[in-house]
Amino acid sequence: MRLRSCAARGNLTWRRVFLVVSWILLSSCRRQQANAGAFIEFIRVPQADEGGREKHDIIEGRVTGARPGQQIVLYARSRTWWVQPLVTQPFTKIEPNSTWSNATHLGTEYAALLVDPGFRPPATTNVLPAIGGAVSAVAVVKGASSPPSASIHFSGYEWRVRDAPSSRGGGNDYSPANAWTDSDGALHLRIAKAPGKWTCAEVSLTRSLGYGTYSFVVRDTSHLEPAAVFGMFTWDYSGAQQNYREVDIEITRWGDPAIKNAQYVVQPYYVPANVARFTATAGALTHSFHWEPGRISFKTVRASKAGAAAGAVAEHVFTSGIPSHGIESIRMNLYVYRSATVPLEHGAEVVIEKFEYLP
Repeated sequence: MRLRSCAARGNLTWRRVFLVVSWILLSSCRRQQANAGAFIEFIRVPQADEGGREKHDIIEGRVTGARPGQQIVLYARSRTWWVQPLVTQPFTKIEPNSTWSNATHLGTEYAALLVDPGFRPPATTNVLPAIGGAVSAVAVVKGASSPPSASIHFSGYEWRVRDAPSSRGGGNDYSPANAWTDSDGALHLRIAKAPGKWTCAEVSLTRSLGYGTYSFVVRDTSHLEPAAVFGMFTWDYSGAQQNYREVDIEITRWGDPAIKNAQYVVQPYYVPANVARFTATAGALTHSFHWEPGRISFKTVRASKAGAAAGAVAEHVFTSGIPSHGIESIRMNLYVYRSATVPLEHGAEVVIEKFEYLP
């Protein structure tokens, strides 16, 4: 009886172990099946450029069947595969609508991987990680034969011209026809009337310059309506944890004729200490900021006469919340602030005579 009782208990124990193992295997199988239909597609593909590490562009896509917590890892091929946009920032967030976007250095091919939390992508590789384990999907596409958006040359640099809508100002449409250079080399940005709406303008540098001094020589902007916004700023798609590395010089009254017409900003703007408002006076002005680790110094000056010393209009130094250098690009835009108490009536145009960068 004693031996039979022990045997019975042993059989019961093995049955329990079998059931637990079976449940684990079944759960694992279900998890794999739940992600078995994961699929990545590209919406926007940069041009092919084998030596493209000096230039970058925007890459966008959509994922189907992603599990909570999963992210995208991007690669660009330039002889070998390089993780994008930076080795220190290898992950791209999937938005609630299942789309993703980021900056990437250029290459001949581009790849996107759907990966689990904890995946550690190699910085470079001759062969992309295969589907399995922490990798749920892989998509590869050849670089486009031409850039996905128009570009112009201004002040010795190539600038990408925005043609996609933006959420800035409450939502605006953009047209490449609203950005051009004239015979003297000056850059024009405008807000123009289209059937039933305003169209705006934005240009962005096709390379990242990093720390240094950025300056913009801008013709008179005192005529801008309160609802118009002219911005000179940095932006990094991969820098969400640092407020997209955005620092701004903005000429606008935010729709209120009673307030000052300009401001310096280190994002986020809703922190009062991150905004310094000032009055951008009539006439041509040079706006600049010097960016270094832990410090950004803004300044606006004017020249009373040709060859005369520049007169200071405003300046401010920020030492808190300063973003580090990443893969940000410098941008200029002119758009409509949709929540203005006094709506835009006549459109707008801004002329930038010169952009300069000094490391």
